[in-house]
Amino acid sequence: MEKQAAECARKAYLSGRSRPLQFRLQQLHALYRLITEKEAEISAALKKDINRSQYDTPLFELIGLENDLKLAQSSLSDWAAPRPAKKNLLTLSDQVYTQAEPLGVVLIIGAWNYPWALTLQPLIGAIAAGNAAVVKPSELSKHSSSLLKELLPQYLDQEMYPVVTGGVPETQELLQQRFDHIFYTGNSTVGKLVMEAAARHLTPVTLELGGKSPCYIDKDCDMSVACRRITWGKFANCGQTCIAPDYILCEPGIQDRVVQEIQRTLLEFYGEDPKCSLDYGRIINQHHFDRVMALLEGNAAAIEGKNDREECYIAPTILRDVSPHSRLMQEEIFGPVLPIVPIGGVDEAIRFINDREKPLALYVFSQDKKVIKRMLSETSSGGVTVNDVFMHYTVNSLPFGGVGNSGIGSYHGKHTFDRLSHHKTCLVKSLAMEGMNQVRYPPQNAVHLKRAKFFLTTRLCSCHRFACVWAILATMLALGLLIALLVVLLKVKDFCIFDTVMVDT
Repeated sequence: MEKQAAECARKAYLSGRSRPLQFRLQQLHALYRLITEKEAEISAALKKDINRSQYDTPLFELIGLENDLKLAQSSLSDWAAPRPAKKNLLTLSDQVYTQAEPLGVVLIIGAWNYPWALTLQPLIGAIAAGNAAVVKPSELSKHSSSLLKELLPQYLDQEMYPVVTGGVPETQELLQQRFDHIFYTGNSTVGKLVMEAAARHLTPVTLELGGKSPCYIDKDCDMSVACRRITWGKFANCGQTCIAPDYILCEPGIQDRVVQEIQRTLLEFYGEDPKCSLDYGRIINQHHFDRVMALLEGNAAAIEGKNDREECYIAPTILRDVSPHSRLMQEEIFGPVLPIVPIGGVDEAIRFINDREKPLALYVFSQDKKVIKRMLSETSSGGVTVNDVFMHYTVNSLPFGGVGNSGIGSYHGKHTFDRLSHHKTCLVKSLAMEGMNQVRYPPQNAVHLKRAKFFLTTRLCSCHRFACVWAILATMLALGLLIALLVVLLKVKDFCIFDTVMVDT
């Protein structure tokens, strides 16, 4: 099944029908129709998978997909157009540009926490770039996976974009096939296996992973607003978001205030019993329930509630005075548990962050511009949002991706198109002006070398020296035209005088 899907997509791609922009636009429009026409079915599937609220599904997944689809449809002709490049003197009269072309067949391995957005966003870029794609949704979000397999062939070219469902064996079999790019969203452990499999065919990869995203709260900030935004970002989707704040860094003196503000906000968001709230989700399965509960051992809870394994329910949990060496701080939590690690200030916070793997996201809450500047310049992460959470992800003109252990490559909007395209270098030269090439032909000498160096190192629109030369040449040309015009006028004047003399005679 997996091999047949890959072969089917390859055959469809080689037919050439995905290359015309009109085909790509038609497929993008069809995908937009799927998202808008089947919103109720998608919401129902996510309710079964993860107890997702009917309002959170559009907010966290579908609106972003609609925006990306609209952008791709309106901008595709610009994205796919040749992109001129700067020239040097030897290529002054040539066409010099890059041309985006499809990579071929892309394997997209989606994630279960946002099974529609994290599977279809890469697909949008793959379609826009003219690729075929084999789509593999996560088996953990089984209702969404089944629905995607049912719906996608109804709207898209089913030979060009086949859907493969199943678990680990099916994914392993897919990774044995040859693809032109693999796009995986998930954790770093599986990411390493994907990269290892891709290496056998020298297949490039995009790995959207995760990690422990820090959240630094400076004592000089509006604590109420900061904790409100952090609480929303941490407990949305029951903490199962790759860019959720994983832990808080703050000075001991403000730790109690942070706990109080988060507790107040939790009551506002989810009521006395979050289990009864329509807006509070569930852990994806009992395996992940057990994993998160095991991380809590040995830590003091400042805020907790009753948990229910049968319903995969974990109450919003805040842990205070967490040791950096605890098990909780060694792996991504990916659940509704928020540890607070006391630190001595911004210097220690920066050291703490830099001593660990580079995170997918970093959040800084401060009104001090110096603190913000230091956090931006002295740490490394996939992305940063200051005085809020998540919001850099929502701007599709910004690239989204990790660095180091948190991922390879970035996407969103045009960045997905670029990531899933090959930007071919093109130079179109005339067979005329052969004399310009004498500086590169043998027999060589010092004069030829000096001229070649000048021609090759002087770039149009970038070299000040050449800009001056160009200005002089333009001025000389203008003066030449002016002189030529004066000569013509004088000749005409002389002719008119001659005619007058002849008539008078």
